[in-house]
Amino acid sequence: MHARKRILVTGGAGFLGSFLCERLLSEGNDVLCVDNYYTGSRETVLHLLDDPHFEMLRHDITQPLYVECDEIYNLACPASPVHYQFDPVQTLRTSVHGAINLLGLAKRTKAKIFQASTSEVYGDPAVHPQTEDYRGSVNPIGPRACYDEGKRCAETLFFDYHRRHGIDIRVARIFNTYGPRMHPNDGRVVSNFIVQALRDEPITVFGDGRQTRSFCYVDDLIEGFVRLMGAPDGTTGPINLGNPAEFEVVELAELVVEMTGSASRIVHKPLPIDDPTRRRPDISKARNELGWQPTVPLREGLEKTIAYFERRLSGRAEHLDDRIAVLSIPAARPRIRRHVGDRLLDGMRSPT
Repeated sequence: MHARKRILVTGGAGFLGSFLCERLLSEGNDVLCVDNYYTGSRETVLHLLDDPHFEMLRHDITQPLYVECDEIYNLACPASPVHYQFDPVQTLRTSVHGAINLLGLAKRTKAKIFQASTSEVYGDPAVHPQTEDYRGSVNPIGPRACYDEGKRCAETLFFDYHRRHGIDIRVARIFNTYGPRMHPNDGRVVSNFIVQALRDEPITVFGDGRQTRSFCYVDDLIEGFVRLMGAPDGTTGPINLGNPAEFEVVELAELVVEMTGSASRIVHKPLPIDDPTRRRPDISKARNELGWQPTVPLREGLEKTIAYFERRLSGRAEHLDDRIAVLSIPAARPRIRRHVGDRLLDGMRSPT
């Protein structure tokens, strides 16, 4: 049995973060879930609150964080265009200032640190499928740049801290991921199509729908996270994590209509600015270095995701209630509640 680790998960109340918290707890760790609830929800981790090895902390990582930990997973950043374009400056600050604060924390605590980067660093790629050595084609002044360039800058910071301070870093470039607990209004194609289909509303396809995406089920992705974090020293990444099976967007729309038995019809709208035309990961590096590849086929993953949205839209999904006690932490030195055995939380000097 491995020694219990103190693990910080930022963005832990988000779609991916909540599944990661579950996985880490199941492996016998103490988990500190940090989120500012900009796009995350306490609902996603409600079922974890009674676990004595789980802690929630409401905090924005653009402010320094004063905790003790052995490992850090940085998942904090809105990831859908609807959310990250709503406040583009805050999106950039989350990626850049957040990375600086967490890298400073890793430097002080000597923690291993994981960065959830994105396939968006490749922009609208001129190379297909995308390999990690491809430097991308990103419009630095476009409406998506707050996310794309923010994540690119975060990668720069991670590797600079690694070279300058010897920080043990792990960088994953995440391709389109879907599954239960996705936000129903996040603007991403899987959740959009499922919600529209279940409501028998027109299914909105941008452009002609021939642009391609690769869809990875959430369980597969979390397995990739854990394998990357547990890989031998020197496995810094970046490593693509995604499903190499490529589908046209209109194919996905037709499949969702079929699987839901919906009366929806497909309607087309203009393609957003800088929307990538093709997106598919080359996962050779993940296979070779992590022994990882996705195992959940699209239809199987969609069945689980559709079932989740059916429950949510019918009102049978869990909802927030007043029993949840969540800490709030100001920019100044915090007063912190402790209950994890290893004293996961500890007010300390500035991490930077």
